[in-house]
Amino acid sequence: MTLANAQAFVRKLGPGLITGAADDDPSGIATYSQAGAQFRFALVWTLFITTPLMIGIQMLSARIGLITGSGLAANINKICPRWLSVALIWLLLAANTINIAADIAAVGQVIQLLIGGPLAIYIFGFGALCIATQIYFSYEGSVRVFKWLTLALFAYVAVILMVSIPWKQLLLESTHPWAFLPKDTSVKEYAALVVAVLGTTISPYLFFWQAAQEVEDAKRRPDERHERGHHALVSMHLIRIKQDTCVGMIFSNVIALCIVVATAVTLNLHGVTSIQTSAQAAQALRPIAGDFAFAIFSLGIIGTGLLAVPVLAGSAAYAVSELNGWKSGLSRGFREAKGFYIIIILATGIGTAMGYLEVDPIKALVWSAIINGVISVPIMATLMIIGQSKQLMGEYIIGPRLRVLGWAATTLMAFAVLVMFVTS
Repeated sequence: MTLANAQAFVRKLGPGLITGAADDDPSGIATYSQAGAQFRFALVWTLFITTPLMIGIQMLSARIGLITGSGLAANINKICPRWLSVALIWLLLAANTINIAADIAAVGQVIQLLIGGPLAIYIFGFGALCIATQIYFSYEGSVRVFKWLTLALFAYVAVILMVSIPWKQLLLESTHPWAFLPKDTSVKEYAALVVAVLGTTISPYLFFWQAAQEVEDAKRRPDERHERGHHALVSMHLIRIKQDTCVGMIFSNVIALCIVVATAVTLNLHGVTSIQTSAQAAQALRPIAGDFAFAIFSLGIIGTGLLAVPVLAGSAAYAVSELNGWKSGLSRGFREAKGFYIIIILATGIGTAMGYLEVDPIKALVWSAIINGVISVPIMATLMIIGQSKQLMGEYIIGPRLRVLGWAATTLMAFAVLVMFVTS
């Protein structure tokens, strides 16, 4: 591949890449760090299973946005009773707000670890920065910043390069996890962390964000209306979505794998088996892997927080706006889409305020996981119905391969939710 071809390929990447990177938010980093610290390599298998399922459900979300010209909430509202649509979307807003709180608090703690000073100022400043970037940046500017922020995740690749990895042990434990679990491990503990990894990997806010970004991108193209009736142009965009989503989701899980492996070979092998926040993971890494590894890990958390918090707030704002028929989108100004931006401000503002309340990070993540679990299965099932609806999708209904991946992801999440409630 020539440099020109590589640059053209990178320019095509957008919603899928950004969505995948946003999946590795500070809360997700905490979950992956705990997986590595507590069970070493015994949860690596979950990342290989979820990768194709993530690709399938995210491709479906993007496809629905492109073909229908509407976001997921608008489409869900077309086929579900109004009360169910309202309940799902407001639960999404609640889950996202709790997740925002955990992410902002984690970033504030990491900044404090790096430079010292008062935590309260960092929490407020980071929350205000996330709000300002979405209100004052143009859509093109926001996308450009988000794409650059995905590079922050390479920090975890750098950490992997700094440590010695026992590849044979990794292979054995990831393929035969039960044989290498600590002797005092209960089924409940292991199942709870499996569910946590699945929940942080396949999350509803990612569905809404990627679909909304496809709608935004389409509206920015001058020939958008002409495209809908032109099979070749639609097919071209579907190919782009496939490439973009595959790159984004594989990238997301490769980074998650790096975090699990890095914490396994540093923290677990040195007796650190309990991590509650991503900041704790960074701090525990310092005396074991050194100051440079600590700094790289910490900067990665800040970078992913800058990306994930706007995505969490934005996905909720898109969903609520679509449900209520409000004008929405980062391509619109505040005056034109007041409701949309007010939801962003409220979600981020409440999340920032929760950081001051010193909410237990584990409890916050548990509640977020429970709410996401409750809504993910009906949302995913509804997306599958929409994807197979000729009335909504026309000739672009999903094919057999995407149906298998989509229903497999839905079934896996239903099973995970069932396990979560049984073991809670």
